Formats: sequence, C-alpha cells, structure tokens
Amino acid sequence: MYTSFVYTIIVRQNITFNADKSDIELAREEARSHNTTLRELFRGWLKGIAGRIRERKYRALMNQLRYVDAGRKFTRDDRS
Repeated sequence: MYTSFVYTIIVRQNITFNADKSDIELAREEARSHNTTLRELFRGWLKGIAGRIRERKYRALMNQLRYVDAGRKFTRDDRS
C-alpha cells in the first residue's frame, strides 16, 4: 500500500511601483466605484494582460500545427 501527498505552493511576487499621488488617488476612486480595491483592480488588469499573451501563444501554436492531419475521424471508443 502506497500513500502519496501532493503539495501545492502558491508563489506570490511583491511588486513596487512609483506613481503620482494624484494618479493613485484617482485609481482608488475608480476601484471604489467598482466596489473593489485598487489591489484587485490591478490584479484583474495583470490577469488580462497575461490572458492575452497566453491566447496569442496558443493561437500561434495552433497555426504551427495547422498542417497536422490524423488521416481519419476518431470514434468515441478510439478516445478512451
């Protein structure tokens, strides 16, 4: 009998930005108008950028693999 454990570690990076005080205050007001925090607004912005990059990479890969042809359609039984 074997027992295995899987540990998931979430890595977070701290990032420091310099910005004008008035810009930060305006961004906080914008976040409040969306019932969220500036931190969450920033995380959403960052995820949006990362998502667009991942999508571009995926589309480029699919474009590179466009020539691949399995030669036939696969049945449900073939997939299992």
